[in-house]
Amino acid sequence: MLFRKPILFLLFFVTSYAYADITLPAILSDHAVLQRNAPIHIWGWSKPSAELKINFHEQTVIVTANSVGEWSGWLAPEHAGGPFILKIDGDGSVSRTDILIGDVWLASGQSNMEFPLKGWGGAPLNNAEKELAESTHSRLRLLYVPHVSALTPQTDIRSTWTKCIPATSANFSAVAYFFGREISEKENVPVGLIDSTWGGTPADSWISMDTLGSSPAFWSAFHTRAIFADGESRRQELNSIYQLQDSAAKAAGKPIPTHEWHPDQISWLPAGLYNAMIAPLTQYSIKGILWYQGETNSQPDRYHDYTTLFPALIQDWRTRFAQGDLPFIYAQISSVYSPQEHWGVIRDAQRRALGLRNTAMVVTIDVGNPLNVHPGDKQTVGARMALAARGMVYGEKIEFASPTLRQVTNMPRALRVWFDHAQGLISRGTLDAFEIAGEDRNFVPANATIENETVIVSSPKVTFPVYVRYAWANDAKGSLYNAAGLPAGTFTSEDVPKE
Repeated sequence: MLFRKPILFLLFFVTSYAYADITLPAILSDHAVLQRNAPIHIWGWSKPSAELKINFHEQTVIVTANSVGEWSGWLAPEHAGGPFILKIDGDGSVSRTDILIGDVWLASGQSNMEFPLKGWGGAPLNNAEKELAESTHSRLRLLYVPHVSALTPQTDIRSTWTKCIPATSANFSAVAYFFGREISEKENVPVGLIDSTWGGTPADSWISMDTLGSSPAFWSAFHTRAIFADGESRRQELNSIYQLQDSAAKAAGKPIPTHEWHPDQISWLPAGLYNAMIAPLTQYSIKGILWYQGETNSQPDRYHDYTTLFPALIQDWRTRFAQGDLPFIYAQISSVYSPQEHWGVIRDAQRRALGLRNTAMVVTIDVGNPLNVHPGDKQTVGARMALAARGMVYGEKIEFASPTLRQVTNMPRALRVWFDHAQGLISRGTLDAFEIAGEDRNFVPANATIENETVIVSSPKVTFPVYVRYAWANDAKGSLYNAAGLPAGTFTSEDVPKE
């Protein structure tokens, strides 16, 4: 996975709260978007016991700092609008200008969410030049959270909001940008996008230590970390060998050899990214969360746990943000040729997370690239996430979900697969991504036919079929769609996948 260079290992913005002046967290900067129709949280630091006056729009709130200088106040909900000025008066004064009221969405995950609007070398964005040139939007505001990991939960970040212009959008999440652009246009409101992403990172780096330590089901994250740490003892030696190989290749006029990708050790620290890149955001009111991650968890030592780990992450973040069951829209990872990994298991685990309320899954299997883990069509992913938000969050009467497994019933020598969101079920190409198996779970390719809003599957090799699965291969494409043009994603009818 591609990833940006980290700027710090441990982030300690507030080691002592003995502030002489009024200080606001970085997320409350000029150009910020505050969440509309929700209580507005304003907080910061000052002299201990100082009395402060918060002024915003037509509201005034008086707060008092505690004995270490922390203070916090809440403003009443506001309708979309702006720009406004936020001013804090006390022993001194601090102001923030060009503040908008709108919807705030947090985008997080690994490289396919991090993938910037300008694209990457070896992984271009479709129509990147045109998209970038047209990326000035007065009602879009961007907050990029730099790469950083920490051992303990932090209270601030080193970044501020910016206007959305080509200079700032170029390095911003393309998926988040395309999502926000559409939501702003459809809802006619300002939209603030927070890009807190890091390529090549596992889910357990994004979950709080409280949750990771709460159940033996999550303790394998620490075992995996231990194995990783043991391997680091040879890292310097391997890097030296790689440098010698590279030098020899250059001297001989040959191409530089390809070395095994190795993640930055700090990005794989359990809870490390939650501590530094999510915890500082949890005091901020938001509309919902966008998530695109799972590729790293498809590795042989990680894939078993994703069925429990991913729902735990969703519930963990909802607990930390303390804003109810925040909408959580996520991508079912795409398709790529990676024979040593288990993308089918991860995609199915993501489907199962739909059991949590207020979640929506965006299927991306049809816009993948079997030869590149970073497919260039991020427009479709962003549009499908926006479609999910429009239907699930904003209440539009539209179909926003892909055909999703409901149940499987028996037929003579065949199985009937029932789907939700299956109106107008069609095949775009041959239905060759279905497999069936008997009790032995030895899956074989199935013959499949659509009948109304169901699919009937069978094979002469399986006399008594019990299980069915779809688009299970890492580089599967699939061809089953509903009338809304949304593709069915990977699933298996097994209670627990065999792999």
